[in-house]
Amino acid sequence: MIAGPIRVLLIEDNPGDVRLIRVWLASLEPALFELIHTERLAAGLARLAQEELDVVLLDLSLPDSQGLETLVKTHVQALDVPIVVLTGLEDELLAVQAVHIGAQDYLIKRQANAEMLKRVLRYAIERQRLQVELRELSLDDDLTGLRNRRGFMTLAEHELKIACRTRRGASLLYADVDGLKKINDTLGHKEGDAALIETAHLLQETFRESDILARLGGDEFAVLGVETKEDSADLLFARLQTNLAAHNKRPDRSFPLSLSVGIAGYEPESPDSVDALLARADALMYDEKKRKRNL
Repeated sequence: MIAGPIRVLLIEDNPGDVRLIRVWLASLEPALFELIHTERLAAGLARLAQEELDVVLLDLSLPDSQGLETLVKTHVQALDVPIVVLTGLEDELLAVQAVHIGAQDYLIKRQANAEMLKRVLRYAIERQRLQVELRELSLDDDLTGLRNRRGFMTLAEHELKIACRTRRGASLLYADVDGLKKINDTLGHKEGDAALIETAHLLQETFRESDILARLGGDEFAVLGVETKEDSADLLFARLQTNLAAHNKRPDRSFPLSLSVGIAGYEPESPDSVDALLARADALMYDEKKRKRNL
């Protein structure tokens, strides 16, 4: 349940449509909706990055973006914020495509009214909430097929308990895909997704089936290597770099794949939690990323 007014981001450049939506929302229950408006997609994406917003009303034809690519960019910016496409086009195929990409609903301007807008916005928020809850119940990442953060934490905690009980070591590798934003911005989000999928394949080639591989979110990956020895960190890093170099030598590549890596060891004599291991490995990864920037 949302506390306070429902914050609606309207990304629309037509002044008449903006006035109409503002009047519709104001005519409903007092203080039910708070409208935030931008005329361009870039400004709307900036608001999504900076503020807590509950739902987006999105026109697909904007001065700085056209068509379904407008929806793709918005959806990538805020995966958990529901989007309602607002358009003057009566195109059922476009509606189906929009919903398939990630929109919760599709509202045709000439058919809309205040009550319809209210119903569509509230239903979109509720459907998005249910989808987020169902996704959080899953242990796997939809894009890469690796474990997601919840799956990793669940399985890693179990493995560390066994490692502590059996007095065996473990290593946690934390990896970040370098320059993913640049890949998305210059080559498109399909290539960005391809970079994430390729990273997952690279980790699967490098590590054992008994290890726990995960995409923690965004461009961040983790691997818990169980039953490892003191020199495992260097060996794991060397193996990963060798496989990465082999991937980048392929002739069909459109961009070089680069990873920044940090590896933290687990010692049963002074056991760490999964969160503590992640924090140590993350700090080492960040040091590696800074070193690359300074080269």
